Amino acid sequence: MKPEQRIIGLVLLLGGMAYFFWLYPPNPWTWMQTLGVSMMVVGFPLWLAAHIQLGSSFAVAAQARALVTRGLYARIRNPIYVFGSIGIAGAFLLLGRPYLLLIFVALIPLQVVRTRKEARALEEKFAEEYRNYRRGTSL
Repeated sequence: MKPEQRIIGLVLLLGGMAYFFWLYPPNPWTWMQTLGVSMMVVGFPLWLAAHIQLGSSFAVAAQARALVTRGLYARIRNPIYVFGSIGIAGAFLLLGRPYLLLIFVALIPLQVVRTRKEARALEEKFAEEYRNYRRGTSL
């Protein structure tokens, strides 16, 4: 998917959510909705930025097309997972459904397995370059 398509998709998603909450505002507005919106405002744009920075290296299956070390990837090895999770958790809180956060209890082990597969693929292809990159980043 091209970066422009990702931006349009995110704008449509956030615009649709804003329209929904304009029509059906939570009453009363609580700390949970405020925290949820804050997490979404941080999480989703950074998730989109990570997708754009990954560019053509983005893949559903673990592949080592290129070692991306710029932007968010200069500090965080898996910003798509980190910021996507923050944005989704924020959406659950905004909707007033904190029990949905239990989904992350199941998803975190799956993400750990996936990140390990990705790390193995990158290490096989980029060897020492990837190991140096890994030492300088977190998550």
